[in-house]
This record gives sequence, structure tokens and C-alpha cells, in this order.
Amino acid sequence: MKSILSAPFAFSAYQLEDYLTEIESGITRSKEEIKVIKNNPEVPTFENTIAALDQSGQHLAQFSSAFFNLNSANTSEKWQEAAQQIAPKLSNFSNDIILDQELFQRIQAVYHSADVKGEAQMLLEKTFKKFTNNGALLKSEQKEELRKVDEKLSMLSVKFGSNVLADSNAYELHVQDESKLKGLPKSAKDAARLAAEQRQKNGHVFTLDYPSYLPFMRYCKDRSLRKELFIAFGQKGFQKNEFNNEKTVKEIVALRSQRAKILGFDTYADFILDERMAKTPKMVFDFIEELYKKALPAAQKELKELKEFAATKEGIKDLQKWDVAYFSEHLKAEKFDIDREKLRVYFSLDRVLDGVFDICNRLFQLEFRPLSKVEVYHPEVRIFEVLDDKKQPLAYLYTDFHPRASKRNGAWMTSYQSQFIAEAQNHRPHVSIVCNFSKATETQPALLQFEEVLTLFHEFGHALHGILANTKYSSLSGTSVSWDFVELPSQLFENWCYQEEALNLFAKHYDTNKVIPIEDIVKLKQAANFQEGMATLRQLSFASLDMAWHTTCFDSEKSIKEFEAEKMQSFELLEACNQTCMSTAFSHIFQGGYAAGYYSYKWAEVLDADAFEYFQEKGIFDSKIASKLKDSILSKGGTEDPMKLYTAFRGRKPKVEALLKRAGLV
Repeated sequence: MKSILSAPFAFSAYQLEDYLTEIESGITRSKEEIKVIKNNPEVPTFENTIAALDQSGQHLAQFSSAFFNLNSANTSEKWQEAAQQIAPKLSNFSNDIILDQELFQRIQAVYHSADVKGEAQMLLEKTFKKFTNNGALLKSEQKEELRKVDEKLSMLSVKFGSNVLADSNAYELHVQDESKLKGLPKSAKDAARLAAEQRQKNGHVFTLDYPSYLPFMRYCKDRSLRKELFIAFGQKGFQKNEFNNEKTVKEIVALRSQRAKILGFDTYADFILDERMAKTPKMVFDFIEELYKKALPAAQKELKELKEFAATKEGIKDLQKWDVAYFSEHLKAEKFDIDREKLRVYFSLDRVLDGVFDICNRLFQLEFRPLSKVEVYHPEVRIFEVLDDKKQPLAYLYTDFHPRASKRNGAWMTSYQSQFIAEAQNHRPHVSIVCNFSKATETQPALLQFEEVLTLFHEFGHALHGILANTKYSSLSGTSVSWDFVELPSQLFENWCYQEEALNLFAKHYDTNKVIPIEDIVKLKQAANFQEGMATLRQLSFASLDMAWHTTCFDSEKSIKEFEAEKMQSFELLEACNQTCMSTAFSHIFQGGYAAGYYSYKWAEVLDADAFEYFQEKGIFDSKIASKLKDSILSKGGTEDPMKLYTAFRGRKPKVEALLKRAGLV
């Protein structure tokens, strides 16, 4: 079978208006393709109905993917306005397909008559369930109600994200007196000085971008400035301005609840979890409760230690949330003799990326060839051609690593083209990873915090899921898996960051080329479980809040803050800050795809800890285990039940003990 890697997307050929035109054209083309399927005079079969439906809409998928990827990574006010316009059109088109009775009758006929196996059977089952779970069996008036709900939701999601980005960009902490920055490392001050210069200001400017925010909270001795920045970070979408998201959150939650009830589900979480490994809200709540019981005693013990440390170190007897990162950093340094800032010299971005490539070569025989004469959407973006062990093209990989006003915060993997097989040709994917790492300064290259190294490996795990995809149908390809399974490859890949054999490949001083000392590797491993109880409790609080929004009938008389405080109370170890709100900037669940699914991160930790234990038994670069991972999970996408895929890799179902052991909770 011939592999086809089509040319990279021609970004310069399209202006904003062109994207809108191409999306409109894509909708028209897709409607014609659906019409052909519906009007086929032959008896409905898997090939002429289900497979044909999967292959339709490629033009629309290409341009809508590019449009929304750019809206996240390189947006503008005009682009965001256009997103508000195009989102409801795409939502309506999606519903045109899902609620098309003639089309569904053909799908239903195939579902009850076709004798298909393997990947085809999974596609048939998923297609049928997608239609039935999204309104195909509804009465006409219910279908119309669903259309209106989905149209509003699509607009509100875009609005939510735009508000968070706008609030983030609107804030800056301008410090002209450098004496107030005592404790901050030189790299953080250099970056802040550069930010000030770019704004034509004297002194230093700190922003709410993570590379600016996190070092400040960890190292700045000035408690009042830490408080100011902490509150500003927590007020995104929660201020009395045009970007306030409180009403938006209420509307999204109400509409999602309404949508679920129209479809016959008790709650939106019931609707979402029907297609997940955790099948019911009860399973998720039980999972959260099980980990909560393990983590709480450890978290309470850790907080007690932190309070005592703060009191001894600086006489702070009323530890507040804006103090936690600062004193935790100093306690960690004292306990493990580890200095996060000094370690950065071993993690220059280019070398870490080369290290990722080297590890992928050792595990999967992949080669990443940089392309210099290929256009990208921003000067900071790079593109690589990914080759297999026979020098055959597997994928394109885009990398976009630094913050800017046109990019939302966080880190994510996405794609511009999915992998699929058609007419004996394997069409290979175009994959992208987007992060927000510190830029190079006048004196140093871009140096990563160790957490940023983990982030890069995490997103690269997602990228591998796309790059190594090898399925026939695009809707089952790559990361098109259950949402509580999608984090397994990403979180699994993080484990290599703690292994001496892997670190020796790339953790080298940017100037002297000296490999990171073995004692520092030992310290990294020892410190890996530092405050793991508190960290676990924090993640569980987010998962619990997410589930609360999507299982609870919201009392409209309550404020967003009151609801949030009530649902997170049992997870709070310190006094809550009334001036901040998590929900109004909780982009994972109100803009991204993690609604009723944030628990997936901890769920996948059980899988990744158990999976990496397998590598540790055989060797972290063991080719046989890597081959099993590729063949059983990474290449399979959503072609089989996730637990079957995992069992095929591991030889058994996952055990939670591996996670508890790794986290030091047993």
C-alpha cells in the first residue's frame, strides 16, 4: 500500500475571508456528498453508506481545522468575530446530518443487517450511536429544539475562550523598582525586562502567561506582589467588565443540561460518559472518592509541614494561596537540595526537542527531518517531516512553542489533516503541538523549567498517537478515542523525563555541553513525589467541580462563585479567595472538549503508571515493548474498545497500585 503525505497547508494563500469562503464551500460540497449517499438507489450497505459517510466532508474538515487551529494559536479580534459567525453555521450543518431522517434510515438499515468485523464493525457501531445519541430518533419539534441549543452552545464556547484571552492580554504587572523583585532569578527578570521594552516601558513587566506567571509566584519574595498577581490570574473572566464569563458559564451549563434531557439522559455527564471508559457519573465519583481518601491524609501532612516551614523561614503564620508556590519551591529546594532555576541550564528547548526525537527513534525508529522552505502560519513555527525506519514519510509535525498575544494559554496537540486509507493509499496526517514556553533572552537560549520539559513530552505523546495512526477510517484514527483513554500516550511519555538513560541523551548544559550530574537526576526522582498529596487533591478538585457543573441542577439564584465554593469545599486546605473564580476561566470544560471529562487526567495516570512499570521491567528502550505499544495502542486509534487495546498491550487489565506506589500514597 502506498503512503501519501500531501503538501503542507498553504497558509499564505488564504486570508480570513478566504477561510470563510472555503468553509461555506465545504459545507455545500459536503451536503452534495450526503445527498449522493441518500439518493443511492442500491440497497444500503456498509460501503455505500457508512464508509462513504466517513469519507465525506474532507474539504470542510481541512479548512475548518485550519481556521479553528489558527483561532487558538494566532488569532485577532476580526478572527474571533469570524469564529462567532462560523461556529453556529458548522453546528447547524452537523445537526443537518445527524437529524437527517433519510440518511439515518440508511444507517439504521445497515446497522441491523450488515455482517462486518473488526474496524468496520467499530465504525458502524460508533456511527449508529453517534446518530441515536445526538437526536436521530427525536420527534421533529425536539430536533428543532436541539438545533437551537447546539447553535447557542457553539457561539458561547467561542465567546468564553475569547473573553479569557482578552482578560489575560489586558493585564500586566509593571514593576519599576527592581528592589521589589528580590528572589527572582535573572532569567525571569531578563524576560520581564524584554516584555517591558516591547511595551516601550521602563523596568519590568510580568503577564499572566505561564512562563511569566509561574517563576514570579515561585520566587518573588514580595508577598504583596505575589498576592496581586495571584488574584489577577484568578480573576480571568470574573471581573466586572465586558469579558466577564459568569453569565456565559450559566448559559453553557443550562444549555448542556437541556441538551441531555432532550436526548433522554438525566444529566449532561450521563450523556458524555455513555461513550467513555467510565460509563456513568457514579463510576467517576467513586474513582474521585477512592483517590481522595488516599490523598487527603498525605495532603494534610504536607500542608502542615509547609505552614511550619513558612513560619520558621519568614514568620508567616497565616499561609495564603499566593504563598503556596513560593514556600513550596523553597521547601523543595531545602529538602532535596534541588534548584529548579539552576536545572534550567540543562534543558535548552532545542536540545530537549532533539532528545524527544532521539527517544522516538530508539523506541519507534522515527526520524524527524526539519523543513526550511515550507511556509508556516507564524515565524516562530517550525515544521518537520517524520520518516519511518524505511525512510518513508509518515507525517508532518508543526511545533509552536512560545507565548504571544494572539495565542491562548496552555499547551495542546491538534491536527490539520487526519490519517485514513482510501483506494489503496494511506493518507498520512499533519500534526501540530502548541505550547507556551519562555523565549530566549539576549544572553541565553530558551531554557525550560523541568515542568515544561514534562509538558513537551506530554504533548509529544499525543503527537505520536497521531503520527503513528494506521487505521482505514479517519473518524477512528489517531486521537479519536474515548476521552478518558486519550491521555494515556501523553502521560506515559512523560515518564522518560525521570530516567537517567533518557536524560543523558539531551539534558546537557547549553553552554558547556556537560551532561546533567547523576546526583541531580537522583534529586529529580526524589522530588517527583514532593507534595503529591496536595497535587492530587488539586486535580481531584477540578475533576469534582467539572462533574458538579454537569450533574447538578444549578440554582440560578446562586452565583458562580457560591456554587464553585460549595462544590470544592471538601478539597480546600486553605481559606478560599473570594476575589478569584476557577470556573470563569476553566477553558478545559467550557471551551475545550473536557466537559464531564476532566477526571480523565487522573484516570489515565492509572493506565500510564501501570504501562510504564512494564517498560521498567524490560528496559525503557526495549524494542519489543515499544513495538507492542505501537501495534496495540498508538496505531489503533479508536478501532477497538480501549480496555481491549490496553489488555492487548499489557497482557492484563491495569492495576491502580502502580499509580499509588509511584505517587508515594501507599
